[in-house]
Amino acid sequence: MFETTKTVREYALEIPAATRIFEKLGIDYCCGGGKSLADACTAAGVSVDEVIDSLNADLKSVATSAAKDWQALSQAELITHIVDKHHAFTREELVRLEALLAKVSGVHGQNHPELFQIQDQFGKLRGELEPHMLKEESVLFPYIVRMEEAAVANQTLPPPPFRTVQNPVRVMMAEHNATGYILGRMREASSNYAVPPDGCISYKTLYSALTALEVDLHQHIHLENNILFPRAVELEDMSCSI
Repeated sequence: MFETTKTVREYALEIPAATRIFEKLGIDYCCGGGKSLADACTAAGVSVDEVIDSLNADLKSVATSAAKDWQALSQAELITHIVDKHHAFTREELVRLEALLAKVSGVHGQNHPELFQIQDQFGKLRGELEPHMLKEESVLFPYIVRMEEAAVANQTLPPPPFRTVQNPVRVMMAEHNATGYILGRMREASSNYAVPPDGCISYKTLYSALTALEVDLHQHIHLENNILFPRAVELEDMSCSI
């Protein structure tokens, strides 16, 4: 039974396999995960019944136990996964797709000026993500790992350079929202990454890769916004209450 008043974030956490269904139906489960299922369906322009039917049908055919239980990982393990899989993939794709976008825009831009809009937004996306990931890896993530180590060892945590972990978490989540906005503008400009009839193989490759990048970023942001960051704030609150 799916309750429409329950948030998309709650479903994404309780049923990891549901994120694939949300992705397919255009349901925002990362930056917009705080919305109820009903409100998220309205925002995506799909009916609640359609989403629930898809969830029921898909979850019956997929062994949900095979889906990774991200909440079972330690903070350190989750961070390692985020950096090794999502950050590495994002960095590689940002470099590769910038060159591919330039190539496709140069060939098809005259007939498809939307490519220049996508190129402009992609530049903004890269400008957001590269310093964002660096800040996480050099400042926030090491401190979260130290928080967890201190909690396990029952040690007092030294004061953070940012006063409270909520400060960098707030900044990172705001930057995630900015990323989500840019991704939305790119999808809108491309008409949901619909390759035009005269699109060459490079055009098709570009749109397929941009779609894959968007999907990976959604999962990446979900793991941080809905699991890693709330647990970091909770760890800090617990240490302050001791």
